[in-house]
Amino acid sequence: MTANDPRSGAAPAKDQPYDPLRLCVYATVALLAWLLGPWAVLGFAALGFAGYWKARRAGLARSKCLLRDTRLVLAYLALIALAALAAIIL
Repeated sequence: MTANDPRSGAAPAKDQPYDPLRLCVYATVALLAWLLGPWAVLGFAALGFAGYWKARRAGLARSKCLLRDTRLVLAYLALIALAALAAIIL
């Protein structure tokens, strides 16, 4: 493995252009939400809630999420899940 190999754990070389991978991920999530509607929203909210719940139990109190406090993030994700569930039922 070389220093430019992402598996090496080393910082990427400065001559490498920025890879906007997150934007591709966001577009894919948006596409799934559009295609699957409230079922996708419920699934992603539940997945996020489970991830943050596990991280909080492991000691994470501050997140990189805009809401910062993991309790707020959990409440936000629970609210999204409830809204999706209401949309499915109605």
